[in-house]
Amino acid sequence: MRRREDPALLTGAGRFTGDLVPDDCLHLAFLRSSHPRGRVTHLAVSAAASVPGVEAVLTADHLHGLGRLPVNPVGGPVQPPPFPLLAAREIQAVGQPVAAVVAQSLATAQEALELIEFEVEPAPALLTADEASSAAALYEEVPGNLAVERLRLEGDPDVAFARAAHVVEAQILHPRVAPTALEPRTTLAYWDQKLQHLTLWSGSQTPHRLRSDMAAILGLSMEKVRVIVPDVGGAFGLKASLYPEDVVVAQASRLLGRPVSWSATRSEDFLSGTHGRGAQSQGTLALDAEGRMLGLRAEFLFPLGYWMPFSGAVPVWNAGRILPGPYAVEHLQVSSRGLLTNTAPMGIYRGAGRPEAALLMERLVEEAAVRLQLDPLEIRRRNLRERDHGNSQRSTDSRNYGPVLTKLAQAASYASLREGVVGRRRQGERVGIGLCCYLEPSGQGWESARVQLQADGMICAATGSSAQGQGRETAYAQIVAEVFKVSPERVKVLHGDTATTPTGIGALASRSTPIGGSALLLAAQESCTRVKQQAAALLGCSAESLATGEEGVRSVEGALLGWDELARATNDACAAEVVYEAAGEAWGFGCCLTVVSLDPETGAPRVEQIFYVDDAGRLVNPLLAEGQIHGGIAQGLGEALLERLVYSKDGQLLTGSLMDYALPRASDMPALHLDHYETPSPCNPLGARGLGETGTIGAPPAILNAVLDALSPDRLERVELPLGSETLWRVLQGKR
Repeated sequence: MRRREDPALLTGAGRFTGDLVPDDCLHLAFLRSSHPRGRVTHLAVSAAASVPGVEAVLTADHLHGLGRLPVNPVGGPVQPPPFPLLAAREIQAVGQPVAAVVAQSLATAQEALELIEFEVEPAPALLTADEASSAAALYEEVPGNLAVERLRLEGDPDVAFARAAHVVEAQILHPRVAPTALEPRTTLAYWDQKLQHLTLWSGSQTPHRLRSDMAAILGLSMEKVRVIVPDVGGAFGLKASLYPEDVVVAQASRLLGRPVSWSATRSEDFLSGTHGRGAQSQGTLALDAEGRMLGLRAEFLFPLGYWMPFSGAVPVWNAGRILPGPYAVEHLQVSSRGLLTNTAPMGIYRGAGRPEAALLMERLVEEAAVRLQLDPLEIRRRNLRERDHGNSQRSTDSRNYGPVLTKLAQAASYASLREGVVGRRRQGERVGIGLCCYLEPSGQGWESARVQLQADGMICAATGSSAQGQGRETAYAQIVAEVFKVSPERVKVLHGDTATTPTGIGALASRSTPIGGSALLLAAQESCTRVKQQAAALLGCSAESLATGEEGVRSVEGALLGWDELARATNDACAAEVVYEAAGEAWGFGCCLTVVSLDPETGAPRVEQIFYVDDAGRLVNPLLAEGQIHGGIAQGLGEALLERLVYSKDGQLLTGSLMDYALPRASDMPALHLDHYETPSPCNPLGARGLGETGTIGAPPAILNAVLDALSPDRLERVELPLGSETLWRVLQGKR
């Protein structure tokens, strides 16, 4: 089924937060620091405040007494730094908001910004996790710079390494990347003075959490805040959390009693939106003489930025818990740390720790294959976990690894593909094959749903989850329609408005279909049961003898109650609301194979083909599933070969626009060969697994391994991504 959302979006009828301009709306613009760290010595706003059309200039003095943003202590304790709304005495990063001008037009606000006097006494900045790990305390409230630490020990790694026949090592510098959604962050706030009520419009991935966090920070009851998420042009984790800017916009509306709108420019998102990846990782893998894995030691070091969003600790936790991926390794020791730095905050960019874990593990596997002179596919097959073994934390979920890898080998005609690459190398080509096997956990916890028959005969499905362009309405309509045996067009899906939907968590961690979809499935089943009970009372028959269909409810004797007739007769008696908590975390699995060639004159890499087989459990809509994988692969390709945010030594962001930050283009995308293997998950009634982040997890290691295979016999002892043409050209030329 094609996406029901597309006709409006493709014809310009979509309504995004930036399209909403209420009467009497004011516009807000931020003055941002050009210093990475220092003490504020002078801030004067009187000249800006006197500009005609300026309604207010806000500084930290206007925000005293407001609360702090909570940080999810996932996997253990977190020691977050303060949550700065506007800089007061200290500057902690380039791009940190210092003051906000609220004016009758955006042009006036920007003009007034130029008149603000702002001076800083600079201090040395800590820009990398390495620098932060050895520095003295940066924030008084934090003991040192270590904000998150996760240590994991299973078995006895010392014994495993002592009896190993082979030990291989790998080091990777992961690039700091920008989520770069089509629609930057945008917030519109309206404070109703009479009702003492705040309404927020936002592209948030978590509308109900945005509501509760904003209420707590502003000191309001939950009933006094409503969040509405209209159409959203992508998110990828960028819009998963509340930002200081959101609070300032809301407080500005509260102080002035008028709607206030703010839309980030692309450069503002690069400067102050959450970044992703950026870790340093290293690992050693112990193997026996036959290439079976015995033990693993790994260490991750993450920069966190100068403040932590709600899910700021998730990448640190995920990277450590996912190792050793789908492989059977009994003895392991994994350290994962997150440290505060004078940079933009790090967030849960699509994958959130999973790609980092997969990249390190798959490099170790590839190094082991070279050391033991084993085929890369064979060494993976030899070490895959048995079915039902679960992940390294003994999950109850079940995955069937071997058949997925076999299906990939068949789809790619692996043996003949290898022969072809060998033949091309004999002709002097630099070409390689790369493989990857990965896991994708699908989130934990609960989600809510409400399904009811409306007076017009439509079936209304309301979800606490949200949508940012993934086709969520289409998939959810299909789930409910299948229960009622009607066409999806009869199902109306509500999401993103805290006033009309049940409280939920939102769209995060590939959880929307496994958990959100399962909640809708259960609510639809209960609602359908109630529909049949009501119809049975009206028709004078048993509920078991009734069947639903497109026309309504029909008895075995042929009597029919149309949907609109039934709705009028039963009122709200057929409504069902469910809060579903998953029995366990549904883990997806997949394999990726890439073919990459290098231009010997320029070093430019070209990804020629990608073969992909995933096991995401039961697929609700294969078309949407493939779209998710396509998008993830594009972002994974960018991480491996193109994308990197760069700070200069003095803390300036050198890649603050799309002139300097290289995103993949259509011409960079290879031929994609996608296939699926469906093993229903026992962790949720829908049987679905994670899929949304698949491509960003599986594609980068496979591309990296293919590039290094193409470089062979030349070596890169330490891998620093992305592997651009200059890096590869220097290796090919033998220049270090």
